[in-house]
This record gives sequence, structure tokens and C-alpha cells, in this order.
Amino acid sequence: MWADETALDAAARRLDEWESSLAARAVRARDLSARTQALTGTARSADGLVEVTVDASGLLTGLRLDERVRQHSAAHTARQILAVTRDARADLLRQLTEATTKTLGADDPAARAVVESHQRRLGPDPDAPDAAAR
Repeated sequence: MWADETALDAAARRLDEWESSLAARAVRARDLSARTQALTGTARSADGLVEVTVDASGLLTGLRLDERVRQHSAAHTARQILAVTRDARADLLRQLTEATTKTLGADDPAARAVVESHQRRLGPDPDAPDAAAR
């Protein structure tokens, strides 16, 4: 009977540890979600004519065009907007990766999965124009 009680106690301890581990992971996951939802990515063209901000999903939320864009063709300005938007998304990806690894740890499998998901969603589109030049 003693062996059964010892085994039962050991199993109960393992369950308690597992439950604590799950609770701690849930807290970290909620913290990460709150931190990442507040992030934005921002980038500016080298000449300062275009500035873009994207939200945590990578969607355009801000576009500032300097008055000097009038001195350039619409096609040039459009290319700059697209390039700076890619740069803003890259900035967001960097921040999301940093927040994830700080919150969950760089060696955590869940952190790697989250970062890979962000990379697929926000990384450069291999079919996009200028992708080969970047």
C-alpha cells in the first residue's frame, strides 16, 4: 500500500506542476497578446517624402506625404509608398519578434511558431515587384 500512496503522491505533484505550468503559459500568452496588439510599424523614405505606419496586423493606418511629392510623378510616389509600406511591415515584424522572444523565450517552441507565423504574414512577398531587388 505504501508504494501505491507514494506513486499517487508523485502523480498528484506532477499534475500540480503541469497545472502551474499551463497557468503560467496562459499568463504569458495574454501578456504577449496585449503587447503585440499595441504595436505599430513605421518607416520613412530616405528623402523624407513618404512616411507610413501600419498596425499590429500590418494594415496601413497612416500615410504622410510631404508637399515635395508634387515634384515627382505619381508612379514614382506610388513606388515609394509601396516600398516604405514594406519597410514599415519589416519594422513591425522586428518588434513582434522581439516582444515574442522576450515574453516567451527564444528557445520556446510556441515562440518560434508565433514568430514564423508573423514572418509568413508580414515578410516580403516573393511575387511582389522589387522583391528581388530587396
